[in-house]
This record gives sequence, C-alpha cells and structure tokens, in this order.
Amino acid sequence: MSSSDALPATGRSDIPVRRGGGWDLLGSEISVLFRRRRTWAMLVAVALIPVLLAVAVRLSSSTLAPGEGPPFLDRVTQNGLFVGFTAMVVAIPLFLPLTIGVVAGDTIAGEAGLGTLRYLLVAPAGRVRLLLVKYAGAALFCLVATLTLTVSGTLIGAALFPVGPVTLLSGDTISVTESLVRSLLVAAYVTVSLLGLSMIGLFISTLTDVPVGAMAATIVVSVVAQILDVIPQLSWLHPWLFSHYWLGFADLLRQPLDFSSFGQNAIVQVCYLAVFGALAYSRFVTKDILS
Repeated sequence: MSSSDALPATGRSDIPVRRGGGWDLLGSEISVLFRRRRTWAMLVAVALIPVLLAVAVRLSSSTLAPGEGPPFLDRVTQNGLFVGFTAMVVAIPLFLPLTIGVVAGDTIAGEAGLGTLRYLLVAPAGRVRLLLVKYAGAALFCLVATLTLTVSGTLIGAALFPVGPVTLLSGDTISVTESLVRSLLVAAYVTVSLLGLSMIGLFISTLTDVPVGAMAATIVVSVVAQILDVIPQLSWLHPWLFSHYWLGFADLLRQPLDFSSFGQNAIVQVCYLAVFGALAYSRFVTKDILS
C-alpha cells in the first residue's frame, strides 16, 4: 500500500491526518480546533456579548433601579468592571452552552462524519487516548470562551464607564487589582461549570456519525437541565443537575471569599465527568468505526 492509499478518502485535502503519541495528538487537536473559522466565529460572538450590553447601557437615557434587569446591571454605570460580571450572567444560560455544545458534539461525530476517525485510530493513539485528547480540546475551549468574555467585558467596561474600587455584594470595597483577580476566579468557576456539559457532549458524540445531531442534542440537554432546575416539585433533584450551580459565582464577590459554591459545583461536575466519561468509554471502545 502506498502512502497515498493511507489517506482518508474524504475528498478534502485540508484535513490533517493526525498521528503520533498523546502529546502530538493533543497538539494537533488543539491546532485543528483553533484553526477553524467556526471556532473563531463563536469566540467573536461571545466577545460581543459584553460589548452589546455595555453599549446598550451607555446609550440608554433611563437609570436602572437596584435589582432591575440582570444581576449587577444597575452597577455598570458606576463601575465598568461590572460589565464582565453582568455579561457572564447573561451568557451562562444559553450562549456559552451553545458554543460548548457545538465543540463537544463535534468531537467524535465530526471525525466519523468526515471519515477520518478510522485513520486516527490507525496511529498508535488508541481509543482511550483519543477520547481524552478530544475531551481536553473541548475543556480548553471552555476556558478560552470564558476568558474571552471576561477580557472583553473588562476592556469595554473600562472604555465606556468609570473604573475604580469595587463594592462587593457584602458591602466591602476592594481595589481594582483585586477585582480583576476576582474576575479571573469567576472565569475559573464558569469553566468548571461547563466541564460536565462538555463530557455529556462527548458521550453524545460517540453515539452518532452526524455532528449536527450531536451538537443539537447537547444543547437540548443543557436547556432541559435548566428547565428542571426551576421546577419546585423537583427540588430534590436540583443539587444534582449540572446546571444548578452555574450562577453560584456570586459567592466569589463577597468578603471574605466564599468557596463553598465553588466546591459543591466542582463535586457535581466531577460526578458527571465520571458517569458520562465511563459511558463514552463503554460506547467508543465497542464502536464500529468501519461502518
């Protein structure tokens, strides 16, 4: 067999055949992910959320009463650093899960749909290693997306509104430098919050060869979880929904720092990682990649 015979017959010459060990495969996966126009389009869309929010508040002639609109919105005009916090609240229910659903749903199903999955597994990567690499890429995107939103919110807030010491929810005041550290902690919190959904998306991606279907199913799962979380009759279930602690980062905006929600959120996400990681492994190791 010639070297050309080993290439995937997908009709596309721009699809790299990724070979090598774990680190080489991970580097290739990250490179492919962040060279896609779709990835950058989603990051630009995420970055525009705080921009649109800040511009709307800036152009508005009315003054919001405390508690009116999304959390922290009434504080934006007094301190631009609250733009990032408000944008995070706005983005978590739909926009961030939407982007995560696209990336995670495409992990395995995308390769299967293009016909490159079997060629990835010809290399000494192995199915378990490939699953780990695919999930690592999705998790990295979670981090990049939340950091993009945080940085965009900070920059547009500083450009359009006054910036100074921040008054926390507890009534204490912290410096600008410390508030920026709190912003990074909030970004870390939200990143952890999205890890469970990413693993669910990876599992769904192993069930089909149609990436659009996997993406849509992951997004639907996110919406359903949030709907269940607001039904009082299901209060016993709420603490175990992966979306239940998504907005718990408000505890990081108090003095002293309260990491209780962070810890509870991390425990729930680890449970989803374990359960759906095992399901993804069970499905993928028995998946017929030649069909």
